[in-house]
Amino acid sequence: MQSVSRLTLLLCCLWAATILYGEMIAYWIPLSSCSWPQPQHLDGARVLLKVAVVADPQVMDRTSLSLPPASFVLGAVQFYTDLYMRRSFRSSVLPFDPHVLVFLGDHFDGGPFLSDQEWQESLRRFRHIFSLQTGRKSDMSVYYLSGNHDIGYSSFHSLYPKVISRYEQEFGARNYYFSAGKVDFIVVDAQTLDGPVQKKQTSLSWDFIKNVSKVDSLNPRILLTHIPLYRPDDTPCGPYRSSSVINQRIAYATPDQEIKYQNYLSSETSSKLLGLIRPILVLSGHDHDQCTVTHSTPLGDVPEHTLGTISWQQGNLYPSFMLLTVTGPSNLTSTKPEVSTQLCFLPMQTHIYVWYLSQFVMTLLLLVIWPTNGFGCWDRFSQCKSSVTMHLVKKASTPAPVTKTDAGSTGRGNVTLRAAAKKHTSQGPEESKTILNRSLNAKSDQTGKSTRLSKSKARILIQRLLRVVRSVVVIAAVNVPLYMMLLFKDWIDQ
Repeated sequence: MQSVSRLTLLLCCLWAATILYGEMIAYWIPLSSCSWPQPQHLDGARVLLKVAVVADPQVMDRTSLSLPPASFVLGAVQFYTDLYMRRSFRSSVLPFDPHVLVFLGDHFDGGPFLSDQEWQESLRRFRHIFSLQTGRKSDMSVYYLSGNHDIGYSSFHSLYPKVISRYEQEFGARNYYFSAGKVDFIVVDAQTLDGPVQKKQTSLSWDFIKNVSKVDSLNPRILLTHIPLYRPDDTPCGPYRSSSVINQRIAYATPDQEIKYQNYLSSETSSKLLGLIRPILVLSGHDHDQCTVTHSTPLGDVPEHTLGTISWQQGNLYPSFMLLTVTGPSNLTSTKPEVSTQLCFLPMQTHIYVWYLSQFVMTLLLLVIWPTNGFGCWDRFSQCKSSVTMHLVKKASTPAPVTKTDAGSTGRGNVTLRAAAKKHTSQGPEESKTILNRSLNAKSDQTGKSTRLSKSKARILIQRLLRVVRSVVVIAAVNVPLYMMLLFKDWIDQ
């Protein structure tokens, strides 16, 4: 039992270390593996602006899974998805202390299809997940982009215009620009750009873009769009992509070209957008996976970074966010700062849960197969087995007694045989009865031994199961409170 106690203590410590890593330490790793990018060709540079960019949280709701809205499974998935994003945001993003925080759209999952009450509930959860009440910088500016999961596409706007009004009431305008760190950030509502030009929302978006193009500014521009710009089919996405490349797909809802869904903006819209905005960099989301491409324009090549989702429930095993720095020379003689980006990866939540499950199975197997007195008893068992084997070999080597026959008696075979036959006949019934009794006694002894052996095996099995249950209860009593403490520490606002 002392060996089992040591094993239980070892497993308690192993589970405590696993829980601490999976629920807390893993979210600190981006702080050491990722850092603010620095320019490569600018000596004596100073940082003018630090921006953190997050894409596609898609807070889950009743439209996310094919489950009843009030089901326990849906509630559990929502809770642990919210918890993951909240931990990532608080422990991996905010500690970098950015000056500006940008959300690239798709704050909700089924935003256009939610009732006002459901939408308000999703908004409350979004505010809780990405809460800025952490005692850190209070002067950080936050900017939001609209996504197709927030307001839908142009075909939806015609039928349900209120989805736009309630979005703008909480997150502000869908087309706007802001300046920070000598860089102009242009935000466009990409869901409306490929709609019919005579429609109100499409017309408003293009009017804004044309007006921005007329603004005389010496600052470089960064284009922010939820839907990525067009790229040819099977365009390579770079080394950070974990899934296959998604090609262009556009679905139209009505004959007047109202869009129901699209993976990328059309080629014509993308070229027109690049020509009017003239950005030095494009940031987009929507794809849920990382992708870096380069667009050729008359003014030079323009890189586009499509960010992966920050959620672990949106088809990407490697959630991420981006750090962007704007740097300029220390003497401030140049009016063209340099923009640098760095992709940062978050903990792989699916792998952590697989690790938990594997360790649970390993724990049960160890507790079941572990000998009561430890593996040291196998040495004594081997010695005992060797001595028993030697004894059996020695016994088998002893010569068996040889029965001597009377050679003289064979001389008169007939008489001798008849006499032996008579003797055998006279003694037959008694010997048969004796043999029968011995056989019945042997069978009875064998049956008794089998019964005792079965009872012994059952008793050993029950004792082993009780031992496993006791050890599991001890391990749970130590680690469940630790897990709950870490869970509520990250979930409850301080």
